[in-house]
Amino acid sequence: MSSNRSSVEAVVQTYFDGLYEGDADKLGAVFHPTADLRWVEKGELKILTVPDWLAWVRKRPSAKAEGKPREDFIVTIDRSDDKTAFIKVKCQLPPRFFTDYLVAMKLADGWQIVSKSYRYDLKE
Repeated sequence: MSSNRSSVEAVVQTYFDGLYEGDADKLGAVFHPTADLRWVEKGELKILTVPDWLAWVRKRPSAKAEGKPREDFIVTIDRSDDKTAFIKVKCQLPPRFFTDYLVAMKLADGWQIVSKSYRYDLKE
């Protein structure tokens, strides 16, 4: 299962790179097109499709371009079998510091993130 773990970690690393660099193409490569992002705002569940999120990523300045510090890491990978992974990560796009919960599945073309739920803290 170690080669599967490294495959999952490679997808997460591309996710981290895409976030920091503001590279929607990298993010699009690791997210399934039907995936969505979910978070709670003012007590209400918010849902954003991946295509809408990627359009937003393309419009915003990247953390890298703004010279913001980068810190991202995998907290845990929980595997139920060789085709499903639940991944908890920490990352930042200051002033937002995120905890992301990613579900990845091994599909015909390899591992893809099929769901993302997250929360963040605002820090100055």
